Amino acid sequence: MKRALTVVTVALAVGWAVPALAQDAAQVKHGEEVFTAQHCSMCHSVAGKGNKSGALDGIGTKLTAEEIEQWLKDPTTMKAKDPQARTLPMKSYANLPKADFDALVAYLKSLKSS
Repeated sequence: MKRALTVVTVALAVGWAVPALAQDAAQVKHGEEVFTAQHCSMCHSVAGKGNKSGALDGIGTKLTAEEIEQWLKDPTTMKAKDPQARTLPMKSYANLPKADFDALVAYLKSLKSS
């Protein structure tokens, strides 16, 4: 009985995890599309594509999702907190539609060091 309960519990957990992973993957893909549509590669690069002086590879390891959100919403304040940040001004993306903003954060958070 205990083994059957364990099997059912694992099956339910996997059943819920797979749709969540698919949703996360879809959100990351949408975020990549937002990154492209907003011309972020004019100042930043990912995997060698774009402006290499603003590489974002590994940013998802270096910053939390909340920190990424703050960079996108209020880059001036975030730059003041980070003296090693690039000197070029970054525009705020606070006015993006919420779904686009959240997807962009998910995409940037997915950029882990390889």
